[in-house]
Amino acid sequence: MPQPLLYSAFVMDTASHILHGLWRQPDGGQVDFNSLELWTDLVKTLERGRFDVIFFADVHGVYGAPGESITRHVKAGLQIPSNDPAVILSALASHTEHLGLAITSSIVQDHPFSFARKMSTLDHASRGRIAWNIVTNGLSNGARNFGFESLTPHDERYAWAEEYMEVVYKLWEGSWDEGALLQDRVRGIHGDPTKVHRIDHVGRHYRVEGPHLVSPSPQRTPLLFQAGSSPAGMDFAARHGEAVFLMAPAPAFAAQAVAAIRERLAANGRRSDAIKFFQGLSFVIGSTEDEVARRDRALDEAIDYEAMITHLGGIMGIDLDVDALDRPIDSLTTEGARSLLDWVRAAVTDRVPTVRDIGLLASRSSRVSGTPEGIADQLTAWQAAGVDGINVINAVIPGSYVDFIEHLMPVLRRRGLAAQDYRPGSLRRKIFGHDRLADGHPGAAWRGAFGTAPGTVGA
Repeated sequence: MPQPLLYSAFVMDTASHILHGLWRQPDGGQVDFNSLELWTDLVKTLERGRFDVIFFADVHGVYGAPGESITRHVKAGLQIPSNDPAVILSALASHTEHLGLAITSSIVQDHPFSFARKMSTLDHASRGRIAWNIVTNGLSNGARNFGFESLTPHDERYAWAEEYMEVVYKLWEGSWDEGALLQDRVRGIHGDPTKVHRIDHVGRHYRVEGPHLVSPSPQRTPLLFQAGSSPAGMDFAARHGEAVFLMAPAPAFAAQAVAAIRERLAANGRRSDAIKFFQGLSFVIGSTEDEVARRDRALDEAIDYEAMITHLGGIMGIDLDVDALDRPIDSLTTEGARSLLDWVRAAVTDRVPTVRDIGLLASRSSRVSGTPEGIADQLTAWQAAGVDGINVINAVIPGSYVDFIEHLMPVLRRRGLAAQDYRPGSLRRKIFGHDRLADGHPGAAWRGAFGTAPGTVGA
């Protein structure tokens, strides 16, 4: 029997996330994204279906090249409006017991001191079920929203992220020693001052004195997700990631990405199994092949391809003219998500790929269509390529997940491709078998780092 795959629900607190235009469908419940009940009902459904994680994507700007009109974005609801998922996470924690809760946050949008405090608070509130998707910001509008004149060059963003990670690791792992929170009513000592420390970080981007204001949460450091697939992104993932999201167009491409990151794991002194790989896939499920074909056609007809191309052009920082769909992409360069262009060029091998191919590839390359048994066969192929989990992209909420749980999950469990029940404990324990960062992780190096330093609070 194979090892069970992990399952994450890929969502965003907006009406149009990945497969654009589906909010227009009668069952497109994501149009009610402003309603807290949409999300509390969804997490309860996901937990009943034994999903492992709900993962919230997020942005802090509008997609597009500098000066590009936002008309198409607003008309299509292309991730605008969108709400801050961190605000609702504690509510979702209170409606679930086991489901992991992951949010995306960029190094641009939140200072590491306030971010570390927020995540520790959420990890306490959820009893250790919080995860963070680390992003470096590929949106030029996002950079300008936080006072920068332009988007920081691609590889420099990862250098900046290295310092950001150092600060949060110092706060999460080093500022409080084990046993510092005493809460001794008899002696009247709430905390041991010799075990709580300033971090006195001074770097290129940040000066943070500390100490961390939150006592150690069940995981200390939240489970760390990452999605970088450029060389710099893969280097960063191999140093810091515990789970990596892939959007490979086929299992063979996933195998290449997994192998490239695993090689980098060894170079960083980490175990080859230190990262779980999640492939993003959407699903069309039918009881017969004829039903699958009908549903496939209906989905193709419902997708807003102009919005798809606008979105993907925005990710790359390029104004992809939807009126020039046959424009070749061979000369395009970008400081945004370079890996997306690489995927398109790799997938279209019989000719020079065009702007149209970007939209078509995005809508179909991650789609798995078939009967439950047929889909299970396809997921077995993804697993053989090195994939440990599936990041389930929705067409409609909650219907895409209800269909997955009711029609596909029973077959996956019977085939050993889905777990029968949850493991106890924190999210990291459920996935890796332990609550805290593994010893070979760079964040673990900050444990006890300030215990004898002059910057100790109690000194």
